[in-house]
Amino acid sequence: MTDLYQTQRAMRNMRRAAIQRGVVAILDVGTSKIACLILKFDGPDKFHDGDGIGSMAGQSAFRVIGAATTRSRGIRFGEIDAMAETERAVRTAVQAAQKMAHVRVDHVIACFSGGQPRSYGLAGEIDLQNTVVTEEDIARVLASSDVPDTGVDRDVMHAQPVNFALDHRSGLADPRGQIGNRLACDIHMLTVDTTVVQNLIHCLKRCDLELAGVASSAYAAGISSLVEDEQELGAACIDMGGGATSLSIFIKKHMIYADSVRLGGCHVTNDIAKGLQIPLAVAERIKTFHGGVVATGMDDREMIEIGSDSGDWEKDRRQISRSELIGIMRPRVEEILEEVRSRLDGAGFEHLPSQQIILTGGCSQIPGLDTLAPKILGQQVRIGRPLRVQGLPQAATGASFASAVGLCLFAAHPQDEWWDFDIPAEGYPARSLRKAVKWFRDNW
Repeated sequence: MTDLYQTQRAMRNMRRAAIQRGVVAILDVGTSKIACLILKFDGPDKFHDGDGIGSMAGQSAFRVIGAATTRSRGIRFGEIDAMAETERAVRTAVQAAQKMAHVRVDHVIACFSGGQPRSYGLAGEIDLQNTVVTEEDIARVLASSDVPDTGVDRDVMHAQPVNFALDHRSGLADPRGQIGNRLACDIHMLTVDTTVVQNLIHCLKRCDLELAGVASSAYAAGISSLVEDEQELGAACIDMGGGATSLSIFIKKHMIYADSVRLGGCHVTNDIAKGLQIPLAVAERIKTFHGGVVATGMDDREMIEIGSDSGDWEKDRRQISRSELIGIMRPRVEEILEEVRSRLDGAGFEHLPSQQIILTGGCSQIPGLDTLAPKILGQQVRIGRPLRVQGLPQAATGASFASAVGLCLFAAHPQDEWWDFDIPAEGYPARSLRKAVKWFRDNW
């Protein structure tokens, strides 16, 4: 873990240097598309420290000056499957964005949904040497936390302090400068498969790019799609992508749980292609223009011409009713939502004071999902779009860009993480695993 701790710290410094130089690229490496945004920051003089742990410290004003997307190649389940193809797709997206921005970019901040993320809740407690909480005390309490044995070939992607308690007062966002005797801290730690991150770093190196930060798609989608009240009171964000569906739970403006289901919009397209015996490209077009998950009486009469080009005239001119298409799509969408529901139940989502669920990502745009999802996930479901970011082209404001927009916010307003503090090297004991959502049950 110490190696990764150094890597994350190096990335953090690289990101800071890139922002002070003025430009940084954002890369959302997805299964169906690769999106690249280029951010321009307003000079180092406007780069100032924020106001506390997790409060998006070190805020910096930015605007989007370049944007490009390309069809993803060589990626399955949000992970690199064919290196050379992925490299070509990344180069295409980055070069198109650079051309639009009229600027060359060396550093990228990336996010992905694969890597089988796992959440852990850690807790640490120390006696204060002086009565006033200092930066060193924060480092010591983080070091005292009971780091679980995450297994071989797992890397820590996020390690964020999510709650502090000073003596009998809990729920503190930032205890620095406050007076007390005993400091306790809860940390949310997210681990991913090491090889997935290594492959991404290697792919970017082949594209002559340096990785200046990496984030989970679940986290990025959450910070862009949840409004401030939802992040504060508690909500789940479901990012329905092409090859994977990411989910994250937020409370008190912190992510406290993340997971990923290896099912997404590409599986729906595959079902249509197999069910109607048509090429994937035709299936994708039919899904996009005519798809849905809730059938009405009108849908029996609405006929869709398949319009394939296999050479068999009879087969190519076939027509199906929209209700037949819905009959193919609905079972798979239900399966995705059922799997998400079981993951939320396993995380203890029902213990949150608010049961709000936000659906985002490209697959969330399927017509009728707002009617189907509440039947499976619960009544408080809405379809979310990412925040408007200055300079973002109209074409990149939809739900499928939730992770990319969230990554912009992550780059400009990073939350304090474990590696932002000078933690003593001996502070890595391997002890028991705790439930990822236990702390807020005790405190809220």
